[in-house]
Amino acid sequence: MEIQHESYQNLLAEIKDSIRHAQVRAGQYVNRAMIELYWHIGKTIAERQETEGWGKSVVEHLSKDLKAEFPNTDGFSTQNLWYMRQFYLTYRNFPILQQLAGEIPWMHNVLIMSKIKEDAAQQFYLEASAKFGWSRAILHNQIKANAYKTLKTAEKTHNFQQTLSANLAEQAHEALKSEYNLDFLGLTALVKERELENQLLQNIKEFLLEMGYGFAFLGSQYKIKLGENEYFIDLLFYHRGLQCLVALELKITKFIPEYAGKMNFYLEVLDDTVRMVHENPSIGIILCAEKDDLEVEYSLRSQNKPIGVAEYKLYEQLPEELSKQLPSAKDIKKYLKSKRK
Repeated sequence: MEIQHESYQNLLAEIKDSIRHAQVRAGQYVNRAMIELYWHIGKTIAERQETEGWGKSVVEHLSKDLKAEFPNTDGFSTQNLWYMRQFYLTYRNFPILQQLAGEIPWMHNVLIMSKIKEDAAQQFYLEASAKFGWSRAILHNQIKANAYKTLKTAEKTHNFQQTLSANLAEQAHEALKSEYNLDFLGLTALVKERELENQLLQNIKEFLLEMGYGFAFLGSQYKIKLGENEYFIDLLFYHRGLQCLVALELKITKFIPEYAGKMNFYLEVLDDTVRMVHENPSIGIILCAEKDDLEVEYSLRSQNKPIGVAEYKLYEQLPEELSKQLPSAKDIKKYLKSKRK
């Protein structure tokens, strides 16, 4: 019997997908089992110290004996046993946090325990790490950037309520951030828009994680046509949850009203020439160095397409020797103003 090439490739792809899903599930099971073990060890140490009155030396002895008994098993260092004890003491009164902790790797938990003390903030970083699949480096960057505080206090600027159905507007609001942390690019000074775009493309995996869950990258300088005229969108994404195209324009300057009109035009063309019948209206995100919320609000009132405006930031803090070599905030604002003239 002759095997049809396309049919076989579909079969192979289906089986590969099943294997990958099984591997992910197996990895999640192993991780949860290890977290449960560490919880039990931490609980046992804490309780026995309390009832027996044991001091610090018991943990050192325990580490030595466990490593001797299980020489091929990592995780029984003195420091890690103390982390297990801290793990239990930190979350013993918070069942929700206990459950979330089992969804992420152990060292993610250690980082969150070590850096974050507020319960609500711990829950935020636990949930985000599990939902968005943050690496430990990304988690560390998010903590350094104080992502929880930014999300809690910052206002999001968009016109989704006026341009989308109520359900879709709520989902789009959740998908948009008020600020995007780009310090993973390693940039410490102003760059041209094309250079910023190139840096993002070279670090597209980290940028997708920063964008949030559900974004898929479609292309840069994405060409759209209207008659004989061609236009280019800086970055084009597809959001699986919203089921729509998401156009992103990068601006190294402060937001100005003209940016909204240009984005509205791009979305009109996208919806008419690229969007598929089953997809929801396209959404635009203008990512700029600075914005005035009142100016954004008025600029979006006259637009009929869903548009959000967000800021980005690079390194939040610089070493003193570097900061002396870079322009001050005042110099940067002066530069931005001169570029708009």
